[in-house]
This record gives sequence, C-alpha cells and structure tokens, in this order.
Amino acid sequence: MTRTAARSRETSETNIDLTLDVDGDGDATVDTGVGFFDHMLEAFAKHGLFDLTVQCDGDLHVDDHHTVEDVAIVLGEAFTEALGDKRGIRRFADRTVPLDEAVASVVVDVSGRPHFEFDGAFSQSTVGEFTSDMARHFALSLAMNAGLTLHASVEGENAHHEVEALFKSLARTLDDATRLDERRSDTPSTKGDL
Repeated sequence: MTRTAARSRETSETNIDLTLDVDGDGDATVDTGVGFFDHMLEAFAKHGLFDLTVQCDGDLHVDDHHTVEDVAIVLGEAFTEALGDKRGIRRFADRTVPLDEAVASVVVDVSGRPHFEFDGAFSQSTVGEFTSDMARHFALSLAMNAGLTLHASVEGENAHHEVEALFKSLARTLDDATRLDERRSDTPSTKGDL
C-alpha cells in the first residue's frame, strides 16, 4: 500500500505545491520564505519519518500568517488523501517531547472529526520572522483539514524551544497514530468508518 499525496493550493495570498509520503524516511525539501518555519517543517518530517516537499510563495510582505496557515491546510489535505479509508492504522497516539527547559505534549485521534484544544503560551512573540503563536495556528489548521482530534500543550521559557518541541511532538504523535498495526486489517472504529 502506497500512502502518498500531492496537493496544490493557489489563492491571492499563497501558491503552494506539496508532496507527502507518510511512510518515508524523514527527507524534506522545504521553501516557504520563512526560515524558522522551514526549519520546523524539516523537523516535522525528520521526527515523523515523513517525506515532505513544500514550495510556497506567499504574501510575506503582509506577514507570515497566510503562508503558515495555508501550508497547514494543504498538509492536512495531504494526510487525508494519503491515509484514505484509514484501514489498519493505530488511530490514537500521544507523545511528550522536551527541548531543554521547554516541553510539549500532543494527543491525537485520527477520527475524521476535527477538534482542537491548546494549553499554554509562547514566551516570546517571534522567532526570527516567524510569529510564535502561528505554531498553535499551524496545529489547529492541520487538525481541521486532516480530520484530527488534537490536544496540544506547551510550556517553557524560550519560544524557539517551545515551538520546536511542539512541532516534534506533533510529528512523533502523527507517526505513531498513522502507523499500520499488523494485527488490524479493518478500519479502527466500531462504526466501521472514520
């Protein structure tokens, strides 16, 4: 079974081409025009063992909001496409990841029912040209477009560490939840559908 997707999105705010291989090696080629966001997407791919390419031309003369949000939308759509009927996946997962003084936790249900909860705040408003709160918004937009129930939390003293721990925790959790369970051949739901 090949669990891959290629998605594009073009609006007056962004132009995005993205490919995803859920069962990859963690290879990433990313260019969004926001250096720290590129670093986070590369970390997401590396720690989730997802092969990911992202090319985004966004309205960075305005700010980073549309670029980060729209990449998350397209990535969520790619997960939905790649996972198909979700047959055989583990479905639930949780991971807590530290980075120095910071720690982030993510709990996910690949349920098909989008829901998002977030607890915490970022210690500085920006990291480079990346608005720290866009990390929360990235997770929200990903959850809404991948059909995830996602609960996340973050704490620390350094926004770089807090955001990076969140992206790594999100990656590890999604890797765990989307892995195929060799004991399961059906869709993991008493309803028979996710």
